Amino acid sequence: MKILLVEDDFNLSNDIKHQLLLEKFEVDTAYDGILAERLINRNQYDCILLDINIPGKNGYELTKEIRRRQLSTPIIMITAYGELEDKLNGFQEGVDDYVTKPFYFKELLARINVFLKRSDHYSTKNSIIADLVVNHEKKQVFRKGIHIKLTPREYEIINILVEANGAPITKKQLLQIVWGTTFDASSNTIEVFINMLRNKIDKDFEPKLIKTRIGYGYYMDVD
Repeated sequence: MKILLVEDDFNLSNDIKHQLLLEKFEVDTAYDGILAERLINRNQYDCILLDINIPGKNGYELTKEIRRRQLSTPIIMITAYGELEDKLNGFQEGVDDYVTKPFYFKELLARINVFLKRSDHYSTKNSIIADLVVNHEKKQVFRKGIHIKLTPREYEIINILVEANGAPITKKQLLQIVWGTTFDASSNTIEVFINMLRNKIDKDFEPKLIKTRIGYGYYMDVD
């Protein structure tokens, strides 16, 4: 498994790289956004660990460029900015997860492994609801034959809703299943993702598939 680590703190970068190498990962490092972008253009990575405040091109700008190029590589932000608004801004740009400094390496490793194990979680068969098709093998979603470009987190949430077969999933359940971390269940993290998914999957199509059952949660169904 190949990881790109983008961190301008030389000591922290070396420490994280050393720990990742001990876990048998292949690791490339960059200390600024420009070099990181060049490496992304040349290589295929299974996960990108990305600091926000880096020279040349900051983490948000780099994330936006990665998603603009339609790359679905999981992006984990490693940052000193732990405010909810900072996280939500990152999610809207295409960030998949956050680790706030200071952190234990075991926490970072757990976040990485969540993404790397996702590929084995679903069968290779397609899941279909109305004209929405989820291709588990390619990790792609189509609506009326049109490829809907999703981030890994968006893809994971759609998978959960589709597999629930119309049963509502609460916000707290989604937080626990998708992140499995200490995110505050009272935050609007899930609402942000559901809104982004509705814009991509329902806005330009009929029928609308992503529904809200007040007091119960979110579900996907055709009325």
